[in-house]
Amino acid sequence: MMESYEYVVVGAGLMGASTAWHLARDGREVLVLEAHAPANPWGSSHGSARIFRYAYSDPFYVELVKEARRWWTELEQESGRNLLTTTGALDAGALRFPAQLASILADAGVDHELVGPREARRRWPMLDVDSEVLWHPDAGALDAQATVETMITQAQRHGAELLTGWDVISVRERGSGHVVVARDGRTIHARHLILAVGGWLPELLPHLPIVTGPLVGSLQVLQEQVIHLPYTAEFADADWPSFIHKTPEMQVYSLPGGRDADFRGQKIAEFRGGRPIASSRHNDRSLNQDARQRLLSYAQAHVPGLGLESYAEASCVFTMTPTENFILQRFGSISVVSPCSGHGGKFAPLIGRLVGQMVAGAATVPERFTLDGVIGRAGGGAAA
Repeated sequence: MMESYEYVVVGAGLMGASTAWHLARDGREVLVLEAHAPANPWGSSHGSARIFRYAYSDPFYVELVKEARRWWTELEQESGRNLLTTTGALDAGALRFPAQLASILADAGVDHELVGPREARRRWPMLDVDSEVLWHPDAGALDAQATVETMITQAQRHGAELLTGWDVISVRERGSGHVVVARDGRTIHARHLILAVGGWLPELLPHLPIVTGPLVGSLQVLQEQVIHLPYTAEFADADWPSFIHKTPEMQVYSLPGGRDADFRGQKIAEFRGGRPIASSRHNDRSLNQDARQRLLSYAQAHVPGLGLESYAEASCVFTMTPTENFILQRFGSISVVSPCSGHGGKFAPLIGRLVGQMVAGAATVPERFTLDGVIGRAGGGAAA
């Protein structure tokens, strides 16, 4: 007979691992299916460095970060692992609207400071800022891969199972649930199916027995470009913050690179600067010369504390929705989770909780995370 599970989670990235952790700790029977390995480099959850920040132009997301921070603490306490490191964060550039962000953080009760450009250059001489900046000291960097591994381990300790090498290509209805079909023909029955496949979602959507309407064709998958630049000798021992800087030409984000950078450099990338691809399956993990040169030119102009020799490079997939809102919606016994539009990592422990409540019928998710919210009919536009 075909094996059957109460909850089958497809995808062992940040969102799938978090969902499995929450369901398992709530006593649910959980199986996680992963095509490669958890936090694999073709998706969005690998590597050691993602920004954790409170600064959003939408108060909704600021409150969501505050709630997510409590779940990060819960995960760290349960596992005994340090997953989030406080570095503080800067938001700079007139087009980043630091004063507006400061006002939103003030209303939310988040510790912050608005600093003039001269004072900012004195306090952070490794950066050459061109505007007043927002500083919020409780921001930091999270270790994405370690977080995935930790949540999977905690889920397994609560009884969840993990199967790798499961490349899901279709889903079909059967009885009170669905049959999940792998590329090699294997099948598993799920009474509740949760799809947390990130950049693989566009190729899987047409093979689902649900109506996703305008979501089909509206997702954009980008193969983003990341480089690591070394700290100069003068600033090798400095307290480097994470930062977001928006200029008329580009929006750059940067943070201490952790293990990915041998702890000796800064990760730096352009937000939404990558090339469109059909899905994560087409991520060739390459870095093109134009992308590299844009980042080097930016660093030369704005980050005097970094050398200009890129010594580590990587790609990362952003799966963008039209509004940059997330997708958390249940279609009967199938739930679609993510994509997270390049800014979801910081919310991972919370999103798993929201999904767990949603699939168990215990709560509904915010309307902006439904299809109407994702395509803009329910308000709450670009979040990042």
